[in-house]
Amino acid sequence: MAFYRAQPSYMYPAVPFTGEIQGGLQDGLQITVNGCVHPGASRFAVNLQAGFSENNIAFHFNPRFEQGGYVVCNTKQNGQWGTEERKMSMPFQKGVPFELCLLVQSSHFTVTVNGNFFVQYPHRVPFTSVNAISVTGSVQLFYITFKPSGSGHANLNPVTPTVLPSTAQSPQMFPTPGIPPTMYPSPTYPMPYFSSIPGGLHPSKSIIVVGTILPSAKRFHINLRSGSDIAFHLNPRFDENAVVRNTQVKGKWGSEERQLLRPMPFRRGQGMLVWIMCDSYCFKVAVDGQHLLEYNHRLKNLAAINNLEVDGDVQLTHVQA
Repeated sequence: MAFYRAQPSYMYPAVPFTGEIQGGLQDGLQITVNGCVHPGASRFAVNLQAGFSENNIAFHFNPRFEQGGYVVCNTKQNGQWGTEERKMSMPFQKGVPFELCLLVQSSHFTVTVNGNFFVQYPHRVPFTSVNAISVTGSVQLFYITFKPSGSGHANLNPVTPTVLPSTAQSPQMFPTPGIPPTMYPSPTYPMPYFSSIPGGLHPSKSIIVVGTILPSAKRFHINLRSGSDIAFHLNPRFDENAVVRNTQVKGKWGSEERQLLRPMPFRRGQGMLVWIMCDSYCFKVAVDGQHLLEYNHRLKNLAAINNLEVDGDVQLTHVQA
């Protein structure tokens, strides 16, 4: 029996995403997709397919948040969809991280979501034809891992995502990602929220904040702190229709930055997913998967920026620090 080496993981790939499955599917291979559904999502899809086109999809897994929520499974051969299989339940929640596992077995795919069995899907075409995975729709990806049959752990060494050249990509904010995020089971967080950032910040370090903005919200803020100083103050203000950024040193604020290249992305009563990536010269901020702004470092000692604070008119559902 030939030794099968675990494929390196895809880390923080931009969506839409298409990546190679090295060596194709094999009996016993488990593919794990970790991500977070966008707060305003209508649907997303994970496809196991032959090649980098969408003409031949062995397994189409398609959660849809319409009509109370359901999941469509199907197969496409030579550009033609087969008969849909629908499961009228929804294991995913908007604005909440998930773990989706696809296990290849001799006669079917077995799907689990957050460790719970969800569905089996019988093979309609030989699974050995599959050599790519694609993800589309309203979802943010943290990582995709591959664990061959009999192996203890997936290989978390990052690789550069292989993407379909003709597919428009969201801005790739996180070219050199760090450790996969920790998932928190708690549905809500106490406010104000404080958390340490072990080891402080460094280039490629990401901070993720997911929650729901209160219907009557006036303001909230996300602070990255260095001791008593605030290295980065991100402050959406609904009463001013602005996203204010600033730094506070020894109790004194610096000059505010307010300019945005696109309209205010936060909405009262709506969910939000804020992703802050520390680069060598700035913070890069994305909201709901779309790049919003950059903020040049004013405090240069990144390792000393080791605390996260969130407060204001928002309810948190997930934090990675």
